[in-house]
Amino acid sequence: MTKIFYGGDIVTMSEPLNPEAILVEDGIIKALGTLKALCALAPASEMVDLKGSCLMPAFIDPHSHLTSMANAELQVSLDGADTVDEMRRRISAFIDRNGTAKGGWVTARDYDHNIFPNAQHPSLEEIDSLAPGYKLIIHHKSGHMGLLNSEALACMGITAHTPDPEGGRFERKDGRLTGYLEENAFIETIKKVPMAGIEELMNAYCRAQDIYASHGISLIQEGMTVDLILPLYEELLKRELLKLDVYLYCDLNSVFKAKALVEKYPSRCHVGGLKIFLDGSPQGRTAWMREPYLGGDGKYTGYGTMTDQQVIDAFRFAGENNFQLLAHCNGDGAAEQFLRCLEIAEKDYPNLKQLRPVIIHGQLMGRDQLERAHALGASVSFFIAHIRHWGDVHIKNFGMERAAYISPAASAMKAGIPVTFHQDSPVLPPDMLETVQIAATRTTANGVLLGESEKISVYDALKALTVNAAYQYFLENERGSLEAGKAADFQCLSANPLKVRAEEIENIKVLSLYKNGNLY
Repeated sequence: MTKIFYGGDIVTMSEPLNPEAILVEDGIIKALGTLKALCALAPASEMVDLKGSCLMPAFIDPHSHLTSMANAELQVSLDGADTVDEMRRRISAFIDRNGTAKGGWVTARDYDHNIFPNAQHPSLEEIDSLAPGYKLIIHHKSGHMGLLNSEALACMGITAHTPDPEGGRFERKDGRLTGYLEENAFIETIKKVPMAGIEELMNAYCRAQDIYASHGISLIQEGMTVDLILPLYEELLKRELLKLDVYLYCDLNSVFKAKALVEKYPSRCHVGGLKIFLDGSPQGRTAWMREPYLGGDGKYTGYGTMTDQQVIDAFRFAGENNFQLLAHCNGDGAAEQFLRCLEIAEKDYPNLKQLRPVIIHGQLMGRDQLERAHALGASVSFFIAHIRHWGDVHIKNFGMERAAYISPAASAMKAGIPVTFHQDSPVLPPDMLETVQIAATRTTANGVLLGESEKISVYDALKALTVNAAYQYFLENERGSLEAGKAADFQCLSANPLKVRAEEIENIKVLSLYKNGNLY
């Protein structure tokens, strides 16, 4: 079966950049050229008129969390809620709408203390007032911290005497819990929250995939795969519910189990490699910095979550087993740990350089660290949308000089790094076009320009989400651009992003997604 797409702009992200038409056969791009030449080559083809829309490669998600996106479909959003009263209103409405039984668990997401008066978290008494009679857990928008009410704390066995885990803390004031949990204290706690029913979860995974597809994404990431979610993936694979390609990045304990699972059910699911966390969140003031945050005692620099030896051991495990390794690093202190440990590990396992290790987020990565990263074979996937969504918070936390160079994409490109961008969904929706605009304009929500010299072209921003993203996954010969022999994964947009003002790109609509030449 062959199809010819024509009648609109075609942006290949390769040469030739703008052919008149594209020929697809059995899900693979066969040829590009003039409409006349392709019709002569395959005269019996189905003709697909783009009707003036713009066809370009599908976006590839360099980092997000599919399971968390699915769970988000079963949670109440507190996005934009800037008072306890508004939080209470939304949570109460969610409980009523879902008929949640008294004593049950209620989970909220997208909470952000930075938009509250004085950027203060609610007290435990205020948290308890949000859903009396229920066990309430509230995920911070960063994904690195959260709130639990007294009933949830008691159910989890957390008391004022519970010791803080390494790389996390249970906040206390005057010897009493406040309900605020940070980093590993929160991350380990939420693993114990009962899951929804299997049918609810399977439907939620399908809705989550539809959200990615609506943003033109054909390949998505499970950015932290642990034992707990492997049974869910087994169910997804048994039921053949994965409609998009999914790459799993696993903790060291889960990676071989995940490999066995995907080998048992050959499908769109693949094991990409390993994932580790080296620090926290800059807007939550837990990212590990080389220089102190502003405010407080003037000495606080955040903190790491792993020792150097643990990081070196993780790199050596990756080298020994030929796994790519992705490391969450927001602060330049965490990036420094990544680089020094990678350098040590590469002495024993020089193949690590060819395994394309990735710094994920890289918010405050120093420009002085970029050439070292390139020399070690590492790349960076920037969470560049931070510029708009938390840039004003970063100015308060770090001052203008440091905040101006968050996500230094232009400098990274000059250092030879194949930069990619992501939204860490569900931290932000997987809106790639908004990300392209932010990379090209670098303005905060309050209109402040952060780092004029770090702006990049719209073309380079699109490349980060297509060509470079394919390279990050070792798929540069299969995806990322529209070339003969590559998969026919592409999207149709309402306008050509290379022909509109950078400030207008987020207004472009994704009209449709084609997966292997077929309409999603």
